[in-house]
Amino acid sequence: MAKTIYIAGLGLIGASMALGIKRDHPDYEILGYNRSQVSRDIALKEGMIDRATDDFASFAPLADIIILSLPIKQTIAFIKELADLDLKEGVIISDAGSTKSAIVDVAEQYLAGKPVRFVGAHPMAGSHKTGAASADVNLFENAYYIFTPSSLTSPDTLEEMRNLLSGLHARFIEIDAKEHDRVTSQISHFPHILASSLMEQTAVYAQEHEMTRRFAAGGFRDMTRIAESEPGMWTSILLSNRETILERIADFKERLDEVGQAISKGDEEQIWNFFNQAREQRQAMEIHKRGGVDSSYDLYVDVPDEEDVILRILELLRGTSLVNIHINEENREDIHGILQISFKTAQDLERAEYLITENTDYTVVIK
Repeated sequence: MAKTIYIAGLGLIGASMALGIKRDHPDYEILGYNRSQVSRDIALKEGMIDRATDDFASFAPLADIIILSLPIKQTIAFIKELADLDLKEGVIISDAGSTKSAIVDVAEQYLAGKPVRFVGAHPMAGSHKTGAASADVNLFENAYYIFTPSSLTSPDTLEEMRNLLSGLHARFIEIDAKEHDRVTSQISHFPHILASSLMEQTAVYAQEHEMTRRFAAGGFRDMTRIAESEPGMWTSILLSNRETILERIADFKERLDEVGQAISKGDEEQIWNFFNQAREQRQAMEIHKRGGVDSSYDLYVDVPDEEDVILRILELLRGTSLVNIHINEENREDIHGILQISFKTAQDLERAEYLITENTDYTVVIK
């Protein structure tokens, strides 16, 4: 039976979600809300949605499933608004927020006693691109799509959501909302604080040491990439998960103090153990598997500084889906640069490793 789906927020996540739903459910009607007319027009023109509005309340009563793909504050405001609307009985309301406790708490408070179902959700996928123009039907492929059930989540709710979102090709998982926020505070929210703090420190330092900017590459570039993230979104995330994030900051301060004391004392063994344990712990983590925000599969090729070497490798990979290509050549001290190629799936990574290894004498490394 065809359903009517209402997606509020036609940015990268909402528009990509619409494409995924259309892929497996072409008979479903998808309604879209967005404040910006530009995104509404793009979503309509590209066939992501069937109808669009800038009046959120107007389409809500028509929907069998409502997905709020909006900033956290706006998601909370719309949940409160939905509580006063005449919605279809049994309608499923879900969201796509990066923190869950605050949203689930508001839903349980304002939607209690209403003939609706609510389940919190967090699709752990993203891109440096934004807006409906950047929508990608494969954005969620193999990424975790996390559900945080609430007291308003009936036994059949998750089954219906998985069916609706089957075209996303995501990995669905359930977790308690508070535990979700604890975990993401460590592996997502706090790293953004670190990256931005490191950039702020470096900018000040570079005022007196001008070569700092020129030499910044390699590890510094990788550690600070996420400092370019949208500030409004991250302000909202931190303020909606403040207690857990403050605890992570305090814990990290203690760890910095410990290594600082080891350096001060000249404790070579403690310093060596500090680096060795970190190396072993990173190697043991499932950090290379698709499933986190902005995660991908990376392959590194040592390439000589010769004409057309990159074109030769790309020709070998014709037909393979690439996420990104980067040449790590800053500050190199030999004749070789490092070509970093990112893939969306493990299968593409393995195929690329085989093709390059079999057809060249370049060193290929998977990290």
